[in-house]
Amino acid sequence: MIPRALCFSIALAVLPLAAAADQVRLLAIGDSLTAGYGLAPRDGLVPQLQGWLRKRGHDVLVLNAGISGDTTEGGAKRVTAEIRANHPDAVIVELGGNDLLMDLPPRIPEANLDSILTQIDAAGLPALLVGIGRPERNERLRRSWAEIWPRLGARHGVLVHDNLYGPLLLLPESQRAHVLQEDHIHASKAGVAMIVEALGPRVEALIAEVEASKLAVGG
Repeated sequence: MIPRALCFSIALAVLPLAAAADQVRLLAIGDSLTAGYGLAPRDGLVPQLQGWLRKRGHDVLVLNAGISGDTTEGGAKRVTAEIRANHPDAVIVELGGNDLLMDLPPRIPEANLDSILTQIDAAGLPALLVGIGRPERNERLRRSWAEIWPRLGARHGVLVHDNLYGPLLLLPESQRAHVLQEDHIHASKAGVAMIVEALGPRVEALIAEVEASKLAVGG
């Protein structure tokens, strides 16, 4: 017979492992917006998103795979390696902003994002595709860029958040100074908070997919 004290010690050792197994691991692969460029470590997109989710009762760890300057092509080359290294339950994809700044034709980022989602699907993971809008007066180009995200979402059956900067662009230009950094490209701490409020519910839907999948496997 195993002594009661030893049984209690074993139970205490196992509890943290069980808690870790239940925690949802989200891999955020992206560019400088994900990486938290120009912000204190606690103020970037990933830590603010994780904090928002935890305040709403989610046991979640958001893993930062953001690289400043990365493009959709770079993401397509590294997504499988990031998945293997981080063992996530789901992936958030935030790429395309640098493709936009490089003035690439929309077909190029669309092909790269298609490859990224194909690799995520091959890993058997749900995904959230996060778009970035093209704020310009050329309606045809703006529309062709905006159509990338919902089209890929429908093709791969993944969740979509159309425009990461959507809540900031809704503000009058005169009110955008406090939500952007001095470069007028990257979000400030306050801007990230606004982005998280809009993005958070879509991430909660992604977590729900993960939890439903775990229940199905467990059942």
